Amino acid sequence: MAEIILVLAILAGIEIYREVHCFKRTDYAIVSEKLNIPEGKEKKIVFLSDLHNQQYGQNNENLVKAIRESDPDFIWIGGDMLIGKEDTDYTPALSFVKEITGICPVYCASGNHEQRMKENPEDYQYSYVEYKEVLEAYGVHFLENETVRFAEYNITLRGLEIPLACYRRFRKGTLTVEEIIERIGQPDETTYEVLLAHNPTYMETYQKWGADLVLSGHLHGGVVRIPGILGVISPAFELFPKYSGDLYRDGDKISVVSKGLGTHTFHIRLWNPAEFIVLHLKTCN
Repeated sequence: MAEIILVLAILAGIEIYREVHCFKRTDYAIVSEKLNIPEGKEKKIVFLSDLHNQQYGQNNENLVKAIRESDPDFIWIGGDMLIGKEDTDYTPALSFVKEITGICPVYCASGNHEQRMKENPEDYQYSYVEYKEVLEAYGVHFLENETVRFAEYNITLRGLEIPLACYRRFRKGTLTVEEIIERIGQPDETTYEVLLAHNPTYMETYQKWGADLVLSGHLHGGVVRIPGILGVISPAFELFPKYSGDLYRDGDKISVVSKGLGTHTFHIRLWNPAEFIVLHLKTCN
C-alpha cells in the first residue's frame, strides 16, 4: 500500500509540474439576438485572466504566439496580470501586455492584485500608476469602473471594481446591485452588456444588475479540479466554489469564468490546466 501511495504521489507531482508550466486554448460560442454581427460572421475575443507574471517561453513568446494565431478582433483582460506583493516586480506582466497590443485593441479591467496596489500604494515597492501609464502609452484601454461602447456590434463593455473587502478570506463581504450601479451606472437593456468582473463569487448580483455576459477569473479553476465536475477550493479558502471555471448558462444570461494562466503563493494545479479563452460572438438568427 505504501508503494502505491508513493507512486501516486510521484505521478501527481509530475502532473502538477506539467500543468503549472503549460496552457491550453478554450473556445466558447456566445450567441445572442442583441449582438449586431452579420449572418455567417463572428467576432473573436481573447479573454485573459490571472497571468500573475507567469512566463510561457522567453518573454512569454509561446503565449503571445498562441494568441496571435487565434486571430482575435479584441483582447479583453479580466485582471491579475501581475502579482500585488510588496517586493514583487511586475515586469513580466508589463512586457506581455505591451507585446499583445500589436495584435489588436486591448481592454483591461483590474483584479484584486492591481486594485490593492492602486488603493494602497504605500504598501508596495512598485507603482501601479507607472504600470498603467506605460501600458496606456502603448494603447491599452483601462476600464476601472468605466464603460466603452462598440456601437457597430451593439456591445457595451464595462470594467467593474468591487470593494477590496469582497476579496477577504474566510469572511465574504457583501455586494449589492446598488453598489454596482454607483460604480458603473445602470445597464443599457438595448445593448449586449458585457461585464468584466474579476471575482465570480458575486455572479448572481452581476446578473441581477443586468449583465448579459459576465467574464471573471480569480479562482484559478479551484486549484485542484474534480474532473468534469468542479474546482475544490478558492483563494478565499471556500470549498467547492460554484463558479470556479467554465461557461455557465442561466436562461439567456451567460457567465464565463477563466481558470487563469498563472499561480501565486501556492504553485499548484491538478486536473486544472491553465487557459486562455477565445469567445466566438455571433448573432442569433
